[in-house]
Amino acid sequence: MRINLQAIKVIYKYEMLRAWKTLFQSLASPVISTALYFVVFGSAIGSRIDTIEGVSYGLFIVPGLTMLSLLTQSIANASFGIFFPKFTGSIYEVLSAPVSFFEIMVGYVGAAATKSFILGVVILITASFFVDLKIAHPVWMATFLILTCISFSLFGFIIGLWANNFEKLQIIPLLIITPLVFLGGSFYSVSMLPPFWQTVTLFNPVLYLVSGFRWSFFEVSDVNVGLSLGMIVVFLVACLLVISWMFKTGYRLKE
Repeated sequence: MRINLQAIKVIYKYEMLRAWKTLFQSLASPVISTALYFVVFGSAIGSRIDTIEGVSYGLFIVPGLTMLSLLTQSIANASFGIFFPKFTGSIYEVLSAPVSFFEIMVGYVGAAATKSFILGVVILITASFFVDLKIAHPVWMATFLILTCISFSLFGFIIGLWANNFEKLQIIPLLIITPLVFLGGSFYSVSMLPPFWQTVTLFNPVLYLVSGFRWSFFEVSDVNVGLSLGMIVVFLVACLLVISWMFKTGYRLKE
């Protein structure tokens, strides 16, 4: 099957231009929020905590803060990107064009993942002003960063297809994703929890993302790094299968 690269390019450029017009919301706002997290958690709480697994608390929370922003922004960018054409009715023009679901998905998800990746890099640069940030495995860090951006942009794309109003567009990120990130070891090590809650936390998928990403910085993790990488790949493939099914069946695409 021949891939329509021009169609992908048009969708991708349109989404990137839309992000540029809302630069403050897309980039500055999450960076300011991250800086405030450093002030509160890194300074106020960090001054009362010596180290966690040999890493200063201010450094320890950098991967968790980055993941918090990446997950929420990847979902928000991708979900709104596909929901807005549905809301305005312009989705029919895309569906009637000689463009496959794969090309539509790559255009929207590619733009959302790119914006999230840029955001992640900016957050890490911002963090370097607060702590002496060093990355033990830069290649693995970039791998986890890219896979997370792509997989959760795919998940956001699913939410955008599923949602039929703005309330549903926000309910999953606010009520499910954000709590999972906070309870996934973003600001603490799972080893600090009682045995029962350590076991419960292992069922939180976000734990594996945060743990693997943190390992790439400090070579410390709560779970096996290979398992973390595997969980991301499984989640990515599952999202691809769901999106394929939604386009083949037309689920909520024409509501």
